[in-house]
Amino acid sequence: MASPKGPFHLVTVNTAPERAKRLIGRVAENLKDRYTIIHVDNCESIDEVETKVKQHQPEVLFSASMWTDEEAKRIHEIARSIVPGIKLHAIPTGLQVERGPDAIVEYLCEKVPPLLED
Repeated sequence: MASPKGPFHLVTVNTAPERAKRLIGRVAENLKDRYTIIHVDNCESIDEVETKVKQHQPEVLFSASMWTDEEAKRIHEIARSIVPGIKLHAIPTGLQVERGPDAIVEYLCEKVPPLLED
């Protein structure tokens, strides 16, 4: 069996850092046979994105479902200006509120493999 791809260092942008850590932990666990995903940090505000992306140089950044499309776009532009090849994903606005944490984990387990394979 092939060993998992990675490690992929991931920064999240989420106003609830404990929840981000927990959910990403579940996603990493679910996908661990295929990918090594390391959640290195979380930005609680858009203002923290530049500093933390410079600090960690992650391969991947996720913006959480509390951000509007405009905010997610801004977060992604900041990240890409620092790490041009960074893989970005915006979790759809309201997904956590509408469907709960399990829906986020399920959603990311579907979206992460094509993102990391790209």
